[in-house]
Amino acid sequence: MIDIAPVATDPSTASAQSADAAVMLDHVTCRFITADGKATVALQDFSLSIGVGEFCAVVGPTGCGKSTTLSLITGLVKPTTGTVQVMGQPVNGIHPGIGFVFQSDAVFPWRTVIDNVAAGPMFRGQGKKAAHELAQDWLRRVGLIGFEKHYPHQLSGGMRKRVALAQTFINHPEILLMDEPFSALDMQTRTLMQDELLQLWSMSGGSVLFVTHDLEEAVALADKVIVLTARPATVKRVYEIDLPRPRIMSEVRYQQSFITYAHRIWDDLRQEVRIN
Repeated sequence: MIDIAPVATDPSTASAQSADAAVMLDHVTCRFITADGKATVALQDFSLSIGVGEFCAVVGPTGCGKSTTLSLITGLVKPTTGTVQVMGQPVNGIHPGIGFVFQSDAVFPWRTVIDNVAAGPMFRGQGKKAAHELAQDWLRRVGLIGFEKHYPHQLSGGMRKRVALAQTFINHPEILLMDEPFSALDMQTRTLMQDELLQLWSMSGGSVLFVTHDLEEAVALADKVIVLTARPATVKRVYEIDLPRPRIMSEVRYQQSFITYAHRIWDDLRQEVRIN
């Protein structure tokens, strides 16, 4: 059995690595004022660093602030204290190099599949013909040739998620933020989509921050799994996942090293879930 030692997060180390990080949150605290006028602390003294080209998964109890972390990186939420940087620059709005895949399908229901995928390049100034040629190539990559003229309501959940991935990767994001993108899919479709994501990511060279409630999904996909505490969230532990790539989801879960990682991370996470 492989002995896996958890790597504790050191905020000072995260700060020192900021020049080499795609995303860096340094000692961030984030407070919200509720409708009844009370202050709620979502994140507290939160430090996180994601390297260029790194696949990072975040797990934590329900409601601990995982999605708030994504909102801070996009600039939709401002930190109360601390700093947030993307590609070495302070966040002042949505960085053009960021792509986002949501839990729900963020496709235009009135547009065909190919028009949905071509929308990003056209928004960035590319002509319709060139954008459609590029979209056709991405539909081929995600296995949707023959469905170009279909509308989203005519597709299965897995096919709509393939549209969403093509819609995102066509813009060549430097940083991909994913908020439980496969949680609504059945197990078989989910496994196929996880393999699809890994293949697309390996070709892109971008950085990924993947929020999930599924611990096995996190271990199987990521280079690094970050465990958050119960709210107010801070980073409890960081696990470097030393599993060989390329990974095939249907196989990696049966490796003894995978099982060891999952057990150790769950021991950490279970303590926080009980608090919550």
